[in-house]
Amino acid sequence: MDILFSSLAAGILFGMALSLVALGLTIIFGVMDIINFAHGEFLMIGMYTGLLTAQAAGIDPLLTLPVAAAVGFLLGIVCYLGFIKFLLRGPMIAQLLGTFGLMLFLRNLALLIFGPNDRAVHQGLLVGKSFDIGLGIIIPATKLAAAGLSLAAFAAVWLLMNRTRTGKALTATALNPQGARYMGIPTERMNALAWGIGCASVTVAGALIVNFWSVNPYIGLLFTMLAFAIVALGGFGSVPGAFFAGIVVGLITELPGFWDFMTYTFEFDWMSDIPMTSFKYMWVYVAYFVIMVVRPRGLFGWKH
Repeated sequence: MDILFSSLAAGILFGMALSLVALGLTIIFGVMDIINFAHGEFLMIGMYTGLLTAQAAGIDPLLTLPVAAAVGFLLGIVCYLGFIKFLLRGPMIAQLLGTFGLMLFLRNLALLIFGPNDRAVHQGLLVGKSFDIGLGIIIPATKLAAAGLSLAAFAAVWLLMNRTRTGKALTATALNPQGARYMGIPTERMNALAWGIGCASVTVAGALIVNFWSVNPYIGLLFTMLAFAIVALGGFGSVPGAFFAGIVVGLITELPGFWDFMTYTFEFDWMSDIPMTSFKYMWVYVAYFVIMVVRPRGLFGWKH
């Protein structure tokens, strides 16, 4: 049972961090109907920002979140004003290829600056520490902190989107851009703000994840694919969908732990011969495929 409870806890904690990763993608798509293939590269930038800021300033990596948020927000604004807004004038294929090109540019720029080797956090208040909460569940302190702070950041963005005039303006721009302009809402500014908030969300997630995950210039691809699976499962443009689907995907990534539990509990020797760890991300896309067949609009439907 220890393996089962530990896998459940690990999946939920990782899923909370993944929810914050997917939130940025959800906001950008929800407001502008554009799919950002460079989303994972912004997470990679957040990971490098958290790591390098902590090393340069000699502070705990968890204290770098404001820096990561500011870098992500400003970078999102710059990318929108300097590049994305021109893509929106073209067909969908131009938008897809444009964000794909942005992904390649950011990845290769990071490769040029930082090199291909992995970098990781080795010092910090919570690094190497863990909590035994009973039932055989031992939780790394960094993952627990990342999950809690991800939940707080997610809640802050949700409140901004649903309880403020700015959030209502963003929602109006998403639902009917032309009608929003007639009502005096500066839709161009709202689009830029959506990119800023979306990119800030994912860079903060990156600064949290780097506390327990090494970073290299190629890390963005994995998290881009996971984020796409999450927003598709939850429903493109659905903020609650991103949260709950993130936790579902987090639990699916811990399938090897559930597999080990079944193997040792029921003594299925043949199960021990299957390297389930090598296939854990495959099951995320199996779940995505099943949802697309059974409920194409996702668990919470599309934004409209």
